[in-house]
Amino acid sequence: MEERKNIFFYSRKDDDSLGKTAFLKEAADRYDFYVVDKHEDANIIVSVGGDGTFLQAVRQTGFREDCLYAGVSTTGGLSMYCDFHMDDTSKMVDVLANENLEVRRYPTIEVKVDDNTSFYCLNEFSIRSGVIKTFVIDVHIDNLHFETFRGDGMIISTPTGSTAYNKSVNGAVVDPMLPCIQVSELASLNNNRFRTLGSSFILSDQRKLVLNVVQDGNDYPIMGIDNEALSIQHVESVEVGLSGKMIKTLKLKDNSFWHKVQRTFL
Repeated sequence: MEERKNIFFYSRKDDDSLGKTAFLKEAADRYDFYVVDKHEDANIIVSVGGDGTFLQAVRQTGFREDCLYAGVSTTGGLSMYCDFHMDDTSKMVDVLANENLEVRRYPTIEVKVDDNTSFYCLNEFSIRSGVIKTFVIDVHIDNLHFETFRGDGMIISTPTGSTAYNKSVNGAVVDPMLPCIQVSELASLNNNRFRTLGSSFILSDQRKLVLNVVQDGNDYPIMGIDNEALSIQHVESVEVGLSGKMIKTLKLKDNSFWHKVQRTFL
């Protein structure tokens, strides 16, 4: 499978991670893969670590759609994005060398802040109050003013990201075959004066979600894109929707999304 021979390894820079990456590079070389130093030259990008490292690998390599991503776990077991384990590198090599290899495609979120630069997320976008004060957001779905949210913040997740931060606030776990985003509240304020939906809701890929931050002195929110902070200070409006970018990973036998959910949570 010549068009998929160039492989780039992404890992943290600590000694342990670098040592394990060096071992994987030697193994790849023995199996006639070409280890490259720049991700732009790679057909395969492999993260070495956990799910957090995988998310960083996708982000730092620009959410490429023309390559295949794979995760090698260096922890106690496999995870949501890591299909291989450090102790079984031969399995990864065998799969990557397979002429009939199948891929799965994970959707991503596009986030636009104040009509400026777009950012992408594989897991979720989160926006939270930056001060000890109720965070007020006017929530719009397409052209409808849906609600005025008061609380700590909101999480907008992809289907694969539904098992992460979103699940910790009782959001639903969503099949990644459904092209959608999920919106979940963080400690919403609901009483006789203020009211929100009070539950997570799901929007199709045809919808646009717009969050207008009410300018009441709390307009310097903490925003996260996956496991990275977004360093923008003053914020008035955030537009969120499913992007057209799809991240390709290996599709393995008996390792579907729901196999992973079962393995991780049950």
